[in-house]
This record gives sequence, C-alpha cells and structure tokens, in this order.
Amino acid sequence: MKQISGWFGSAIFAASVVVSVVAHGAGQPARKGEYIVYVGTYTRQQSKGIYAFRFDPATGKSASLGLAAATDNPSFLAVHPNRRFLYAVNEISNFAGRRTGSISAYIVDARTARLQLIDSVSSRGDSPCHVTVDGSGRMLFVANYGAGSVASFPILKDGSLGEAAGLVEHSGSSIHPQRQQGPHAHEVVLSPDGRFALVPDLGLDKVFVYRLDKTKSALTPGAAATAKLEPGSGPRHLAFRPDGRFAYVINELRSTVTVFAYDPKSGILTELQTTPTLPKDFAGSSACAEIAAHPNGRFLYASNRGHDSIAVFAIDRREGTIAVVEHVSTQGKTPRHFAIDPTGAYLFAANQGTNSVVLFRIDPRTGRLTPTGEILEAPSPVCIAFLESRIQ
Repeated sequence: MKQISGWFGSAIFAASVVVSVVAHGAGQPARKGEYIVYVGTYTRQQSKGIYAFRFDPATGKSASLGLAAATDNPSFLAVHPNRRFLYAVNEISNFAGRRTGSISAYIVDARTARLQLIDSVSSRGDSPCHVTVDGSGRMLFVANYGAGSVASFPILKDGSLGEAAGLVEHSGSSIHPQRQQGPHAHEVVLSPDGRFALVPDLGLDKVFVYRLDKTKSALTPGAAATAKLEPGSGPRHLAFRPDGRFAYVINELRSTVTVFAYDPKSGILTELQTTPTLPKDFAGSSACAEIAAHPNGRFLYASNRGHDSIAVFAIDRREGTIAVVEHVSTQGKTPRHFAIDPTGAYLFAANQGTNSVVLFRIDPRTGRLTPTGEILEAPSPVCIAFLESRIQ
C-alpha cells in the first residue's frame, strides 16, 4: 500500500514517501476542485498538533502539507461555514486545579493551509471532546466529557470567540462501574432546521434535546426532551439522516446503534430499533466510536474499536431502520473517528493506534467500502475535517 506523507514513520517507507511527495506536489496549496483535509490528533507521543493534506476527489490522491498548527490534544475539529476559520478543542483535564480544557480558534491561510491562532478560551470544563458551529456561523458549542457539561459561545466577526454565553451541566450516573459514575456529555449535534441541539451523554445513558436561544447564542435551560437508552449503553455520538426524519445513536459501551424517529416540532426522539455493530461471531473486546449517514440517505456507517472495523448498514427509506451490509477492516487499530468526504465518494478512517488514515471508496449503489490503497500517515489521528479550496 502506498504511503502518502512523511514527517515521521519508519525508514522502510522513506523512499516511497519522498517519491510520493514529489509526485503529488506536497507543500502546494489545494487547487479548485480539491480539498484540504485537516487531521486532529492526540499529542501524547509523536504528534505536535493539527496536520493538513491536499485531497483531489477526482483522482483519490493526497499529499502532505505538514503541520498546520502546533497545539495540545486537538481531538476534535470544526470548520466555520465561511471556510475562513477552524476551531479545535484542546482535550485537557483539570489536574489539581492547574489546567482545564480549552477551545482554539484559527484563521485558515488559503495559500498554505496553515492555521494562524486567533485566540484560545476556556471550554468551561474538563476534557472537551467535541465542538460544532451552527449553520449561521454565529454560535459554537462544546461538549466537556470530564465535566459532563455543554458550553456555548458567540463567534465574533473576526472568528474569535466571545465570553461563554451559556453552560448546561448534567448530573446523575448509570450502571457501568468505571465509565458511568457521573455525566459525560460526548457531542453536540444541531438539528437540520437549527432549532434544537442534541447531546448524547455516555455517563447517563440519555440523549438530551435542548432548544437553541439564538439571541443569546445559548441552549435554553432544561431539556425540551430526553431519550433514555438501555442502561449501560453509553451513547456517544449521533447522526441524522439528511432529511431529518431519523436519528442514529452509537452506543460505545454496548457496541450497538439505536434508531430513533425524530419529531422536528418538539425534538422528541422515539426509539424504533437497536442493533449490534459487531459480527455475531466476534467474541473479543470492542467499543464503538463514530457514526455517520451517507449524504444520499441510503447508508449508515459506524466504527468499532477492538474489532477495528467499519460496520456498513442499509437504511430503509420509509421506516428509517437499518440492516447490516458488511463489516470492513480499517486496516489499522482503534478507528476513533472517520469522515465521509464532501463528494460522498470516499470514507477516511482514522486509526488512532497505528498512526494512519486509510481511504476507502464508497459504492454509491450498495454503500460497500473498498480500500483505495491510499494511506495518510498522521500520528495518533482522532478527527478528520474537510475544507473546500478557495483557490481558483
């Protein structure tokens, strides 16, 4: 398999990396029709921060643009709708009151893909693990895993973040003796119409639905609706079908996906189905991570860490329920995150444990995945974000 980048790695791949860099023009900005691929990482070992690649969907080829920004544990990224700004959580825990999580705001250099720091603000809690920007580009939300809270911030015209506009703190516990002794807000997903924010809480086995107060850039106090999952499920992430009629929650601790019908007027989630993400004959230890619906609304994808695979499901058009199509190895260990590229033709699987992002081509008729042979080398990759090139 072809290795595409080269700021670290073993010597055995050095020659192929050099050839690849020359052939694909590393260091050159993305051109029209191409994308910049940003990779967020954990900086506990080799990584220095956020890395960037060029990606041409017409050819499926990529090239390294190197380190885009040096920063601590940028474990989740969000691109502003105007494509000028990028935001990253710094997943840091409060240890003896000395450190806390933060959010870093960057301006994107369209010529080089480098990220210039605008500012960094407290996430208002420990271990922020997810960040999202609303469709208007005026509000940012962060989920603090360690604190079990969600904070909201106004986004100013220069891309910087204003003072925190709101903070919602969860409380309670569930049955898992290690992972559910307290709340662990894991993600903030905005409804397709932008009226609600849905927050899976791994520690409480609940998905909270909050109304958005756009005048205050905050969540309204008290959940408008709450969906309860089977005790010990550990809901982690949520994905809407593009039409907004159904929502899919991936449960980290039980390795399942729960399907909900979604009422856009009330925000109420009604459970329809829960199905395993693992093959029936798998007997090892595994935990789910990411979930995403294909832009065509016909397929659903979920990652398994331990089984180290992507589970592919077909979505019933009318009922919204899912049926397994296949399980595909991610060709690496611990696929913490994956992302479908903006064209819907490729899936990028980030293997945290083996320092690789593996590319798969998506069959638009069946949803099946086929490895392309393209691999991006990135140290401890944990998030993928795409940015369309603004270069003409």
